[in-house]
Amino acid sequence: MDDLVLARVLHVLGIVLWIGGVGMVTFVLLPTLARMQSATDAMAFFSRFRQRFAAQARFSTLIVGLSGFYMVHVLNAWPRFMQWQYWWMHMMVLIWIFFSVMLFIMEPRGRRQSAASVQQDVSPETFAKIQRKHLFLLILSLITIAGAVAGSHGWLIARS
Repeated sequence: MDDLVLARVLHVLGIVLWIGGVGMVTFVLLPTLARMQSATDAMAFFSRFRQRFAAQARFSTLIVGLSGFYMVHVLNAWPRFMQWQYWWMHMMVLIWIFFSVMLFIMEPRGRRQSAASVQQDVSPETFAKIQRKHLFLLILSLITIAGAVAGSHGWLIARS
């Protein structure tokens, strides 16, 4: 198998696992937790779940980042970052950076802080706030994925 084909396969599989997981958390897990009787128990469950999911998401984002960088390098696609028609490439990088910072820096820091102090004042609004943030990131990610698929198959915005 060609190296570029393998990179694309790994890239797409990584995105499916990563963004698919964000969709599952947004549309299934968070609404379920928000309806639990005890918000404190729900937050404890969410913290345990997040640890497990974060490990999978870290692996997926690492694969996505490495394969994406490799493809841009091999295809010598660096000039595309200077053309607005390839807006989706900029968005892919920005979303990847944002999630990487969250997964590799913010989440471990937050886990250490929450281990030191148990959250007592958890409310259903907390889950609604978390869900809104996840929904925003998911929508942004899905728009970017749609743009990347369309753009990589030749559907580019025409130059003026």
